[in-house]
Amino acid sequence: MLWEKKPPASEPKKSEPEWTPPPPAPKMETPMTDNMPKFPSSTSSSQGTTLLGRTAVMHGEISASEDLQIEGQFDGTINLAENILTVGPKGQVKAEIHARQVVVHGSVNGNVTAREKIEIRKTGHVLGDLVAAGVAIEDGAYFKGSIEILREGDKAASSASRSASPSVSTSSVSAASTKV
Repeated sequence: MLWEKKPPASEPKKSEPEWTPPPPAPKMETPMTDNMPKFPSSTSSSQGTTLLGRTAVMHGEISASEDLQIEGQFDGTINLAENILTVGPKGQVKAEIHARQVVVHGSVNGNVTAREKIEIRKTGHVLGDLVAAGVAIEDGAYFKGSIEILREGDKAASSASRSASPSVSTSSVSAASTKV
């Protein structure tokens, strides 16, 4: 038939090796993105972090051997001797706080004692006395109270020497005008 196209007889048929797709590359898992602010930790904590959510309202005492993030309201005492307490931007805490490190983005009303460092971020609001080896107050933060800086020798006997040692006392400190 005329309309069927036949291959030309002059060209020999070439045998080409069959194409095989390359083996699939190993899948790289990408971690989920997290919109929560990251807070630096001087040591990695294998225990994880406990979260007190925005709608939670608690009264009492919290003692834990893991980091704690408070986004809701808490009234009482907090003891995290070897861990980090983070008060989120919406967090409201009325407590006596003892921790290795404290980071405040929200509101804290009460005395704060940290073995290493206390950080008050620009959205933070703290009314109370601070006792720590280091204190950082960001521009725009609000702080009213006294500050006692612990030295290596003071860390062992911080509670005994607190009443005898002089502390920096302020009636009101605005981080925008005062560098600590």
